[in-house]
Order: sequence, then structure tokens, then C-alpha cells
Amino acid sequence: MIDDQGVKVGVIPTEQAIELAASRELDLVEVAPGATPPVCRILDYGKFRYQQQKKEKDARKKQKTQTLKEMKMRPKIDEHDYNFKTKAIRGFLANGHRVKVSIFFRGREMAFLDRGKEVLDRVAKDCEDLGKSEGFPRMEGRFMRMMLTPIASPKKESGSNSSDIAKDSED
Repeated sequence: MIDDQGVKVGVIPTEQAIELAASRELDLVEVAPGATPPVCRILDYGKFRYQQQKKEKDARKKQKTQTLKEMKMRPKIDEHDYNFKTKAIRGFLANGHRVKVSIFFRGREMAFLDRGKEVLDRVAKDCEDLGKSEGFPRMEGRFMRMMLTPIASPKKESGSNSSDIAKDSED
């Protein structure tokens, strides 16, 4: 058993541990039930739960969530529209989001699937510095789709850089 001050009391009977916790107006909590003998601690359980929830909330805040963005295009997309949508895709990839690029075919456009593949290949080539394609473009009904995932940015080396070298040469 461990008391409310964090001091190891040692192995004592359960009834005595419960009485000791009650005399201090605290709770007896089993913290390591798998140990032999099980480890118990005297503490304020409400405060303990509150601190645990706070830690979990902070851990969730620090997690980086990766959302999926979708950009729809047509096989006969105009140059300006293509540039505008490619710029948005690059922004999504730079922010760490996955991007699903879809080409929608209407009516007789289904006969020209190679034009859609060319547009997707061009998007992949224009965004290759920020993201990479997951597999090849594939047809799903009237849509040809391709997934782009962001590339992890290379970490900067903590060694000397050019400004450090310039400072050294002045000395």
C-alpha cells in the first residue's frame, strides 16, 4: 500500500487499509491489481479521475488529425480552372491532408477515359514535391479517382548552417 503522501507503507491487511483511508477521509484505490500482492493507494478518487481526464484531453489536442479532402475535375478542364484546383490541392497537401482527386465523366465522355487519366497524371506530376499518389487512377462508376498523400517534410538538421558559418568567420 502507498499512502496519500506517496510513501510506501508496505503490505497490510485490506480491512486496516480501508480504515486508514476512511480516517483520512480519502479513498482506497487499487492501482495495480495484477501485481502480487495487489498495490493499493490512498487518494482522493474524484481529483484523480479529474486529472486523468485532463491528461487524456491534452493528449487528444496534441494528436494530428488527417482529414480527407476531395477535388472534382472534368476531363475537358480549362487551363485556369486546372491551375486554380491544383493550387488548392497543393495547399491541402501542405497542411497535411490527404486528397482524393476525382474526374467525373458525363455521357459520351466515357469513351475518352484516357483524357481523364492524363489530367490525373498531370495533377500527380504537378504535386509530386508535396504528395505522392497511392496506386494508379481507377474507375468507380462514372468517376476516375486517385488518392494523394502528403509527404513528410524533411527535418532540418540541428548542425551548423550558413548563418552560423558567417558569424564564425566574422570572429
